[in-house]
Amino acid sequence: MREPQHVASTKPKASAPLGRDLIKKIRKIEIVTSRKAQEQLAGQYHSVFKGRGMSFDEVRPYQPGDEIRFIDWNVTARAGDVYIKRFVEERELTIMLLVDLSASLSFGTDVELKREVAAMMAGLLAFSAIDNGDRVGLILFSDRVERFVPPKKGRKHVLRCLAEILNFEPEGRGTDLAVPLEYLARVSRRQVVGFVLSDFQAPTQSFLPALRIAARRHDIVPVVVRDPMEDTLPAMGLVPFEDLEDGTTHWVDTSSRRAREAYRERNEAATKRLLGELRRNKLDAVRVRPGGAYEKALIQFFQLRAKRL
Repeated sequence: MREPQHVASTKPKASAPLGRDLIKKIRKIEIVTSRKAQEQLAGQYHSVFKGRGMSFDEVRPYQPGDEIRFIDWNVTARAGDVYIKRFVEERELTIMLLVDLSASLSFGTDVELKREVAAMMAGLLAFSAIDNGDRVGLILFSDRVERFVPPKKGRKHVLRCLAEILNFEPEGRGTDLAVPLEYLARVSRRQVVGFVLSDFQAPTQSFLPALRIAARRHDIVPVVVRDPMEDTLPAMGLVPFEDLEDGTTHWVDTSSRRAREAYRERNEAATKRLLGELRRNKLDAVRVRPGGAYEKALIQFFQLRAKRL
């Protein structure tokens, strides 16, 4: 396993002061996502993500229909009546949000940047978690681990995580999905549910081995954030396209139907290849785009996961 390019810090470092507009944006995300987490996602979240197991709670008198295998014979012998062991689920989980802050997440052609979409999804997941008594942690990454926020409970902690996602200024511009997955293995010895929020624009061979290793210990869920223009290209004439991560510029004649069709086919093939690789590795992916209805994507994921369970 390789060494990461950067050691994350839990101390505030590169985040700029929160401006009025950013505070409003965080407040909006809080209002929208916390309400939807309570109204639409809480029950499904609880049923899909189980706790670490069952623990003994108490004994009670036997009632018709109880499982015979749960009879506590020692208590039954002492009391002269039949008693049953009662168990409760060890509910508390740790949710880790692995959020991509590479330059490509600053792209957006609709109402929101991909980074803002990632923040909305993170809000839905985080508020669903704390509403169920679970802890939430955060790993921000680019081509290195930029920031690690240890897992905690509470609404104030979730708001801090949202502020970090929206406001943190990363040092790296590129993407290396393997780095945060390897970092997760070191900071989370016990099993966690890890949501990887990224556009997954990196070559699949660069992160699939790390993804497989992480999935052996943890429940890993890829959340694929894409913009509509990454699928289809509108006719806009001769347009310069800049690669946000390496800075190169390419001129494309978008008035050419052949060029637009080649662009669509290439991106469709790349997306199909990514989702196919994730399925072959038994990873359920969540796909989201700018424009809202993010809870529907999570509901579909929860329903798919529930069927498998």
